[in-house]
Amino acid sequence: MIYLDYQATTPLAPEAREAMLRWLGGPESDTFGNPHSPHRMGRMAAAAVETARERVAALLPESGRLVFTSGATEAIDTVILGTTGDVLTFATEHAAVLDCARAVEAQGRRFTILPVTPDGRADLAALEAAITPHTGLVAVMAINNEIGVRNPLAPVVEIARRSGARVLVDAVQAYGKVPVEVAADYIAVSAHKVHGPKGIGALWLGPDAPAPAPLLHGGGQEGGLRSGTLSPALCAGFGAAAQVAQEGLEAQMFHVELLWNIAREAFAGWELNGSAVDRWHGNLNIRRDGLDVARLMSDCRNVMFSAGSACASGSGRPSHVLRAIGLSDVEAKSSIRLGFGRYTTAQEIETAAAAILAAAKEQGL
Repeated sequence: MIYLDYQATTPLAPEAREAMLRWLGGPESDTFGNPHSPHRMGRMAAAAVETARERVAALLPESGRLVFTSGATEAIDTVILGTTGDVLTFATEHAAVLDCARAVEAQGRRFTILPVTPDGRADLAALEAAITPHTGLVAVMAINNEIGVRNPLAPVVEIARRSGARVLVDAVQAYGKVPVEVAADYIAVSAHKVHGPKGIGALWLGPDAPAPAPLLHGGGQEGGLRSGTLSPALCAGFGAAAQVAQEGLEAQMFHVELLWNIAREAFAGWELNGSAVDRWHGNLNIRRDGLDVARLMSDCRNVMFSAGSACASGSGRPSHVLRAIGLSDVEAKSSIRLGFGRYTTAQEIETAAAAILAAAKEQGL
């Protein structure tokens, strides 16, 4: 099988797996301690957690602090629901942001979804027009998970700052792939999108950012912001994956660029969804008029690719991201997403492209 769904999840790095195995200790080991316990085994586990925290934070701005969470969704929800003031966001954001609307409005706050430009980037003019002194938070993703478009983060932060609003950046698709150097207040990341384990993410808080009200109450772990016993194994896996990503960042960017060029040439004549310039080249979202995507996926069952976000798969609805950039329902439903990265080979791209093109030809395209 050929895996081309890197936006949904990534293969676990061998280094991450090895780091995790040490902390999955059995009864005869000394590595199963609770990291919040004061005895020696607990302190050993706590030290592993702190080492992982440093490694994860090394890919984020230097100042600030990092809190482990169950994933980026928890990190995002913690900020949106735990801060004050109205919320502004954009129509192409992840469901982790957009589906907070009802909960925010139940708190008596406004939740406003702004448009994006036809190339899929945040509409800065719309943000300028909508932001008010009552705006408490602007939520924006760094790289879109469906179309790979990169948002203009610096101008978004500048506009928010002028009105006194805080900025939450969903950096899930950027973390470990490109430098994350935005001067945001909060940054959400996820381990399994950077070759780490599923079930763990992190929230980075800027040095001047107020701590949100916690979603989870209990033991007050993670500086009182997030209660619950941490998994040293998950933390260690995330830390190892982050370290590998940091050490190989330039090489990975070069490798992805090579794969992008091969894929673009193979699918010459297909329409590219989203900006051709401001995008991450590990995400190729393309469409072909008249394409039956369900049939295509059936005919290419050995190629793992997507018809949209994994979070919305099976809903039968056209992608809200593709609709937001102006595509019709028919155009949105004739689009596919190919995602590739560190472990993808040029041969796999060529083989997968040949299979997809042959299947599309069988449809008369």
